[in-house]
Amino acid sequence: QVQLVESGGGLVEAGGSLRLSCVAARSVAENAVMGWYRQTPGAERELVAGISFAGSTTVADSVKGRFTISRDNAKKTVYLQMNNLKPEDSGRYYCMAADYWSTLGKSGYWGQGTQVTVSS
Repeated sequence: QVQLVESGGGLVEAGGSLRLSCVAARSVAENAVMGWYRQTPGAERELVAGISFAGSTTVADSVKGRFTISRDNAKKTVYLQMNNLKPEDSGRYYCMAADYWSTLGKSGYWGQGTQVTVSS
């Protein structure tokens, strides 16, 4: 069974918005650090935004002021609100769960990803 399930991706025109969701299974620790990563063809996955159980966040400079990460711990769901989308935001977005900030992106669980395509 997949531990993380993403949804909300799609095709959108530049300047538009999308809201991604990631639902964690019971097997994923409730206090896990969660992150959203983007991957483009031929490139490694890169951190877009992360959030701790307590709600502290980090965002990539490229999306600062446009993307917001949040979570509902009771629902074990993480969100990524993406506003004023740009073509360079395109890629497959993956949800990731880790035990610590230091292991985010290195050790934990990955979702199957959801595709985001932004046209000009």
